[in-house]
This record gives sequence, structure tokens and C-alpha cells, in this order.
Amino acid sequence: MRLGRIIGTVVPAVITPGLEGVPMLLVQPLTKDEKPEGRPLVCADSTRMAGPGELIAFEGGREAALALDPWFVPVDHTIVGIVDGVHLEGGP
Repeated sequence: MRLGRIIGTVVPAVITPGLEGVPMLLVQPLTKDEKPEGRPLVCADSTRMAGPGELIAFEGGREAALALDPWFVPVDHTIVGIVDGVHLEGGP
């Protein structure tokens, strides 16, 4: 599971069967210190509740495809939860 922040929404021109009604959101991956890491990516939102600016947890690869219903749809990344906050042991 990885940490990210939603920075926008994506409006697909064509919707693959099984992904009807699933929001697609633009996510900036983050380090455990909430610093940007890598390039933004598109995630399917299995929570159907996440919005711009929110801190989220997401999965990639096969696990991402299994997180939606119906499962095993063609996605590379899926939001699996909204994160309230991050606390690191030994941190400030």
C-alpha cells in the first residue's frame, strides 16, 4: 500500500465495462513524510468518496485490479482508503 494525495480528476472518453460509475482521480504519490515522489498517476477510486486535496492509500498492480467490484478489471492503480493522518514513530 502506498500513500498519495489527490490533485485532480480525470474524465475518460471511453469507459471500460466494469468501470462504469468508478471515479478516476489524478494522484501524486508521496513518501512516508508526505513529500512528492515520482510522477502523478491515475487511480480508480474504489471508495467512491475521495476528493481533491485528500490524503489517500492506494494499491498498484494485481492488487489494484482486485480492489474493485467486479474484481479484476483493467486498472493499474486503485484508491483503497482515505487517510486521516500519518504519525511516524520517533518523528517530530
